[in-house]
Amino acid sequence: MTMEHNSSTHPLLPPTTEDQRFDWLRLLRSRRVGIATFYRLMGEYGSARAALDHLPGVARDAGVENYQICPEGVVQAEFRAAKAVGARMLCRGDTDYPAALLDLDDAPPILWATGHPGIVLRPRIALVGARNASSLGGRMARALAGGLGEAGFVIVSGMARGVDTAAHMAALDTGTIAVLGGGVDVLYPAENSKLAEDIVANGGLRLSEQPVGLQPQARHFPARNRIISGMSQAVIVVEAAAKSGSLITARTALDQGRDVMAVPGHPFDARASGCNLLLRDGARLVRNCDDVIEALGPLVAPAAEPPPAQLPLEPPTPQRSLAEVARLHQKILDRLGPSPLGEDQLIRDLGATSRTVSPALTDLELDGRIRREPGGLIALRA
Repeated sequence: MTMEHNSSTHPLLPPTTEDQRFDWLRLLRSRRVGIATFYRLMGEYGSARAALDHLPGVARDAGVENYQICPEGVVQAEFRAAKAVGARMLCRGDTDYPAALLDLDDAPPILWATGHPGIVLRPRIALVGARNASSLGGRMARALAGGLGEAGFVIVSGMARGVDTAAHMAALDTGTIAVLGGGVDVLYPAENSKLAEDIVANGGLRLSEQPVGLQPQARHFPARNRIISGMSQAVIVVEAAAKSGSLITARTALDQGRDVMAVPGHPFDARASGCNLLLRDGARLVRNCDDVIEALGPLVAPAAEPPPAQLPLEPPTPQRSLAEVARLHQKILDRLGPSPLGEDQLIRDLGATSRTVSPALTDLELDGRIRREPGGLIALRA
């Protein structure tokens, strides 16, 4: 929806009542309202309630007929789902909302948080890398995350396989934040369910801008990556291919004015090609924690904060072994072809549940083995 509004004369203040928080979420979840449109509407009309009242007319002026705002029942269901898993809404401007994100033009108006939101008040460094990390890459990620944690930094990453997992695990005792591509309660990949619970149990935090319960798709991860880099003082890349999500995170960090650092790798190792490209283009070379601390300067410790109340843990997610995951992947590939098939039909054919199949589809999409098409259709990638 393309809309033209005058420059904002209303400073964006966080909601202070439950009704206002409801209206914020309802506006953001309304059709054709992305982040930029949300901020334009809030700037023009001063409140989410007023923006919702004007939204059908704005849509009509933009050529969209019969427009309806997000039904109240949808928003109520999201609040109920969040309460069920102990997730807390952080709105832009709230005390526990990551202040570094306010620098971004596309800062999420709303984040869902599970764990200890007060951890965002501490200095943060993002550590990202390859999902198929080498043994050496995993060791390097653990050494950096552990050392930087001991130096006072919170480690931010995306809870993906490989480098992300190694970084989170090494920083459990010192503080780590996982930014998820799906709902804050959707523990993807499944083998990291225990890690996700440990992050919260050890004083860390899980964050997501996606609706509670949403299964991640490949298109969600670039948006997730901008949060990882945006809320961090610097981004360290341990291993990354020349075309990878980690490299996208690094490029986004540069656009956001964040420091970018990279661990060099062997020229013949494809997993190091992205890091070597970053170094060629001027990223800071990292050999150990001292290199990072030297680049960032002395760490100024924040004033002591009282320990935040821990939000309740959600029920554990059933875990599947790697062999079971591999068999499910093969069953999906066996049933797909070049002609698109509906995801619902695929789930019925497999005799499985959406909760089981959706993460596997995301795995295969990220691996480039399947493609998604409009209308919930899936096909093998040629």
